[in-house]
Amino acid sequence: MITLEKKKSISLTKTVPALNQVRVGLSWDETTLNGQSSDADASVFMLGSSGKIPSDDCFVFYNNNVSGDGSVRHSGDNRTGAGEGDDESIDIALLNVGSNVEQIIIAVTLANPEAGFHFGNVRNTSIRVYNSANNSAICEYQMTESYADCDGVIIGRFYRMGSEWEFEAMGQAFGGGLQALLDLYN
Repeated sequence: MITLEKKKSISLTKTVPALNQVRVGLSWDETTLNGQSSDADASVFMLGSSGKIPSDDCFVFYNNNVSGDGSVRHSGDNRTGAGEGDDESIDIALLNVGSNVEQIIIAVTLANPEAGFHFGNVRNTSIRVYNSANNSAICEYQMTESYADCDGVIIGRFYRMGSEWEFEAMGQAFGGGLQALLDLYN
């Protein structure tokens, strides 16, 4: 498995020839403040050449678990981050992603920042990309920075380079939660 640093990329197609099915595993440690657990949510924005989602069904999250073309599937909402392993996962069939999609943004936002949660007190946030054919990890990015006062992070993105797919670790933090991303990508 390749460990990525922020703003570093990997060619998925060259690393795993004939790769189609990938699973994105997102994890974070359970955090409790004032008797409440952090609730982090994974979201996917499938963007066209304009840098915007071409249609509403290109936004995949806990209330819309499957993209319109069926290429992206969200596992559902984990409200606490408790337990070992991935807290939420996203399955992507790279060969089935519509030709109008140039990149797939993976973001994690906190659903309850009003309780005092931010990515400065949510620990061990990471993303892993697996080959679904054999469940082997291809790459991983662990956020090491403390993003105090930020309730969202674009943790990684898949993007096309000609006919190949690459993955970039991003670690781009922001405020405004999921609404900020909807405003940016709609």
